[in-house]
Amino acid sequence: MKACFIAALALCAGAAHAQTAQPALDLATARAIAEGCEKYAASKGWRMIIAVHDSAGNPKYFSRMDGSILISVEVARLKADTSASLPVSTRQFRELAKGIPGAGVLPRTTSIIGGLPVMTSKGVHIGGVGVSGGTEEEDEECAKIGLEAARNLL
Repeated sequence: MKACFIAALALCAGAAHAQTAQPALDLATARAIAEGCEKYAASKGWRMIIAVHDSAGNPKYFSRMDGSILISVEVARLKADTSASLPVSTRQFRELAKGIPGAGVLPRTTSIIGGLPVMTSKGVHIGGVGVSGGTEEEDEECAKIGLEAARNLL
């Protein structure tokens, strides 16, 4: 009887998991995003730090180009966290935060431009990429190029 109950529970759990399974950011995709950023940054002479996080805000891939500014490590992580937690860019978060008292000081968020959400081709939010080391516009441009480089994996 106990064995039947455990087997039934396992079957139900498996069925529930199958119904709620969401696409996830895999290592190959995270690496492709970062490598796309790096290649573009190198072509421009920029020294960037790239953080790619899954939708739970957990680091999936991190890259620090030689000669990059050390403070940009934390900035890139915050940008990735922001866009991993919310399906918006840090540019959009900056605008949203203007109308919400206290939004600008939420933990693990930043309104510094250069963070973009990672979305599948079907529009499912699976993470965020944060790039830091240049101007805000350079950081965001580099993140866009990284996402474009991984488009076939999304």
